[in-house]
Amino acid sequence: MAAPVEFYFDFSSPYGYLASTRIDEMVAKHGRKVEWRPFMLGAVFKLAGTAPLTNVPLKGDYSVRDFKRCARMHGVPFVMPPKFPVGTIVAARAYYWLVARAPEKARPFARAGLSAYFVHGRDISEREVVGEIAAAQGIDRDELLAGAEAAETKERVKAVTDEAINGRGVFGSPFAFVDGEPFWGSDRLDMVDRWLATGGW
Repeated sequence: MAAPVEFYFDFSSPYGYLASTRIDEMVAKHGRKVEWRPFMLGAVFKLAGTAPLTNVPLKGDYSVRDFKRCARMHGVPFVMPPKFPVGTIVAARAYYWLVARAPEKARPFARAGLSAYFVHGRDISEREVVGEIAAAQGIDRDELLAGAEAAETKERVKAVTDEAINGRGVFGSPFAFVDGEPFWGSDRLDMVDRWLATGGW
């Protein structure tokens, strides 16, 4: 069986959110699966000395316009969150705790978290909000929040982020790998689609 497409994203990445709404269905057309791997984009900013697009002079206003335009093009609901960017460590830890304990609930939780932020403008950096998102998915809120604070969960997020950046060369969100071939950005999903269809070029 072919290896899954690896999908790296940050929960506060607009382009990561947009890619998340398309990638599973697109990859499934080719008989493949997707492995979702949230990581900490802030670690990239720190290492590279960069910043979120909205904080970069000249690029900031354009980036917000482009987020909205891309969402309209793909028919995806999108609202620029009133607080942006936000820390996503709690959401990422909650996701990996679910992967270890109830993997079938991890991706629905991730989708709900992304939607809560980019459709409903909820501050997913807050533990209470993450807990409410989990509860709405039928997940025990207190158990999840406790699990997110467990040492092994924290280490998992740290390890995934370190491997993404230092082991795989991930420098943005979203970032996808198809059989080791890297693709950066939601605007590269059409290229991912063609790569899967043709076997590459």
